[in-house]
Amino acid sequence: MESKEKLRMSIKEASRLGVMRRMDKKELTPRRAIEELGISRKQLRRVRKRYLAEGVPGLISRKRGQVSGNRIRAEIREKAIGLLQTEYHQFGPTFASEKLLERQQLKLSNETLRKWMIEEGLWLSKKKRDKRVYQRRPRRSRFGELLQGDGSLHSWFEERNEKCCLIHFIDDATNEITSARFVPTERTEGYLECLKEHLGKYGRPLALYVDKHGIFKVNREEIKKGEGITHFGRVLKELGITLIWAHSPQAKGRVERSNGVLQDRLIKEMRLEGINTIEEGNVFLPIFLRKHNKRFRKDAGNPEDAHRAMRKEDNLERICARKDKRKLSKDLTFQHHGMLYLIETNTPNRLRHASIEVLYRENQPVEVEHEGKKLKYKIWEEQVYERPLVLDVKEIGAAWANRKQTKPSRRHCWR
Repeated sequence: MESKEKLRMSIKEASRLGVMRRMDKKELTPRRAIEELGISRKQLRRVRKRYLAEGVPGLISRKRGQVSGNRIRAEIREKAIGLLQTEYHQFGPTFASEKLLERQQLKLSNETLRKWMIEEGLWLSKKKRDKRVYQRRPRRSRFGELLQGDGSLHSWFEERNEKCCLIHFIDDATNEITSARFVPTERTEGYLECLKEHLGKYGRPLALYVDKHGIFKVNREEIKKGEGITHFGRVLKELGITLIWAHSPQAKGRVERSNGVLQDRLIKEMRLEGINTIEEGNVFLPIFLRKHNKRFRKDAGNPEDAHRAMRKEDNLERICARKDKRKLSKDLTFQHHGMLYLIETNTPNRLRHASIEVLYRENQPVEVEHEGKKLKYKIWEEQVYERPLVLDVKEIGAAWANRKQTKPSRRHCWR
């Protein structure tokens, strides 16, 4: 009696068994059997002969259980697993197969590598979970029609350095990352640097899609009573770029998924290159992005470029500078960020109690203007006042990590 394992049949083999039994009962002629099985007369004779000689097991393929002639050699498998455990630790199957081909000229398919990694416990298949369904939104048709921007606070240099933030812009139509930059925390200045880089390469996009971070949207009720626009929002308004706020992370899924890809690939690329600091990372980013965009860029539905050229009146340094209004005192002085400034002029009477505009950029001297004309000044007194630090929700983690550690006194109640 044949074992159960040997009698396990495929659907194709089971259908052949049914035809053979109907032929035994004279219910089918060889011609009708050929039509039902879709085989030639010669093959039917061969199948019938094996069935009559061996019975049901004669219909089961003899290749079952045999080692494939195309099976990858054991030494190649061992070499790949060894590299995955050492040099490519924590790499995903797709990225690992690309790196094995690029660096070791070892060509393996993604699924073969995934199967090996699961067998060795190097990769866990993702669990299927019930998720809220978000309908897909079609891509914009032209390059530059819509940019998506986001900042990702992550351990980009792993244990080699502290957490930092990667800010990057991605084009909705082509999936191309147009600019990126490592910064210590997610701040307006980081986004402005990325924006300047994009404007220098391509020109002015039509719109920018971002979340409701305090950099882009005035969220606090007590501030909404004022101008109602952030500094970054004012910069985009002067440049003629529409600012769109997303109501959920899924709404700007293009840049959110891009964050996930970068957290996988960029981290491992920097590990292989021995990059450990923000400065080194910013030098490496253009090299990485050229390769990354070549791999993931898609063709736009419309080949026309939607970017607009910069206008003559678009002075980026002036537009990106923060602007504060002050009123001069009787002796032509004003305070700004804890410092006392004195205006130098040959006509002091004309400027008494005049309204002025102070333009300042990070790590650069301020500029003072009155009715569009620059005024000369000198620092009269410097007195830095300690002001309470107002943070956005996303900045609290970074500020808490860098806080000054205090040690309770010997007579503290905790002791």
